[in-house]
Amino acid sequence: MRRLYNWTMNFAAHKNALWALFIVSFIESSIFPIPPDILLIPMILAAREKAWKIAAVCTVGSVLGGIAGYGIGFYLFDQIGLPLLEFYGKAHKFGEFQAMYNEWGAWVVGMAGLTPFPYKVITIASGVTALNIGTFIIASILSRGARFFIEAWLLWYFGDPIREFIEKYLGLLVTGGFVVLLGGFVAVKFLM
Repeated sequence: MRRLYNWTMNFAAHKNALWALFIVSFIESSIFPIPPDILLIPMILAAREKAWKIAAVCTVGSVLGGIAGYGIGFYLFDQIGLPLLEFYGKAHKFGEFQAMYNEWGAWVVGMAGLTPFPYKVITIASGVTALNIGTFIIASILSRGARFFIEAWLLWYFGDPIREFIEKYLGLLVTGGFVVLLGGFVAVKFLM
């Protein structure tokens, strides 16, 4: 784990790191299970003076990836989603779910955007239920932007003490991160 951390810290200072962060942020919002924070945090710790630029790139990549996830849900539901619902005998409940989701959609997108909950699930679900695209985009910008800019501010403000804490408790933090990620997927299974 220590070698991976050291590699990530070295990569964070690389000239193409912002592009890599953009790509990871984009695909995480639609298909990839690893959150962009894995790059965002070391990049800010490696270059605190660029914290706001890094957070902005992460936010833009994440929101654009969220729009792609929305498109996956919106355009592929009839081909993939509906047959799966029919296979499991749940197609008749979809209208009920859609009405409830659209009533609370902005809040769902906002909460998922701020938390470690798998955001791609919400982006795809938003497309499947045809949540108003404007509502989806605004909630995504506000929530994802808040999450990444708050992280950036904390890392910028506290800097070296945060880095020392991460380096000291790396194993525990990674384990906790995986537990939270796994918990998000378990929540999806039981809530949807």
